[in-house]
Amino acid sequence: MQDNIEHYRKKIDQIDDQILKLLNERMELVKEIGRTKQTTGTAIYRPEREKEILDRLKGLNKGALNNQAIDAIFLEVFAVSRNLEFPEKIAFMGPEGSYTHQAAESRFGAMGSYIEVSSIEAVFHVLENGEAKYGVVPVENNTAGAVGTTLDCLGKFSSKIVAELYMDIHHSFASVCEDIKKIKRIYSHPQGYNQCRRFLEEHMLLGVEFIPTKSTAEAAKKASEDHDAAAICSHIAAKLSNLPILFGKIEDNMANQTRFLILSDFKNKKGVHNKTSILAKTDDKPGGLVEFLQTFQDQKVNLTKIESRPTKEKGFQSIFYMDFEGHIDDENVQKVIEENKDRYDIKWLGSYICGG
Repeated sequence: MQDNIEHYRKKIDQIDDQILKLLNERMELVKEIGRTKQTTGTAIYRPEREKEILDRLKGLNKGALNNQAIDAIFLEVFAVSRNLEFPEKIAFMGPEGSYTHQAAESRFGAMGSYIEVSSIEAVFHVLENGEAKYGVVPVENNTAGAVGTTLDCLGKFSSKIVAELYMDIHHSFASVCEDIKKIKRIYSHPQGYNQCRRFLEEHMLLGVEFIPTKSTAEAAKKASEDHDAAAICSHIAAKLSNLPILFGKIEDNMANQTRFLILSDFKNKKGVHNKTSILAKTDDKPGGLVEFLQTFQDQKVNLTKIESRPTKEKGFQSIFYMDFEGHIDDENVQKVIEENKDRYDIKWLGSYICGG
């Protein structure tokens, strides 16, 4: 038995040697591409190119790796590659260990140079001032709805949406106390706590003192310093605080998901399955919005989301955030824009690969 294990280990070592050699060869080519991009001013992050590579690899795959494993492995390879091409900073709404931080790391990797800021609006300010190349912000949750601050900031600032990602939001129950019956306090953000009430009820923890925190990351830090306490927090927050996870995925709604936007200052090339986002202020008259929407139907442009926001000007006029299928350079999309540009105030927010 031991001889068989040693035999397989040697084979694995040989394969690892080959993987390392090939990765180094890949990175040398990446460096050459990076030099060219810096000369021409081309963006380092190319979501449509990464999607193309992932789709091709999944199509070729005949082995034990599933699609999620291929994404996990190669997204980290892409992140390392970008850091070798040209290290750039990524702003996110903190604290470290938050779900936004987790979303940022899923695209920019462990080697990314991250700037933690205090609010969503601060992310936009940092990008506007050139202190970071990319920003990551939440835009909607499938149970809590749209994030109004993000929609408002998209109207106020010049940053463009260059990518989106959907992330499952899983809460963990973490503690240095191994005996759940001895836990006397539970730290968590109120929203996270309320999303896990079924778990708390099943484990007879609803009567345990609840101490609200500003974030689940703060909850993890406090619980790591309190041997009679636990935290309801993200996996990454527990990891950063060296807090053992006793139970994972304890939320009531297992389909809890948040959509995040990646912001920057460039325009994406067309890819497969594009999405475009705009802000539009329509005529303040009966049927104004209906007339505008009719032009989408006429050009067979499929609207996937519409969300109203107050303009915060005098009166009660609204501005509409819209997502629809297609790239801004598509002929039918251009016809919609051209037909309405003199009648409505339209701001293009970005065209990017669908992340859902």
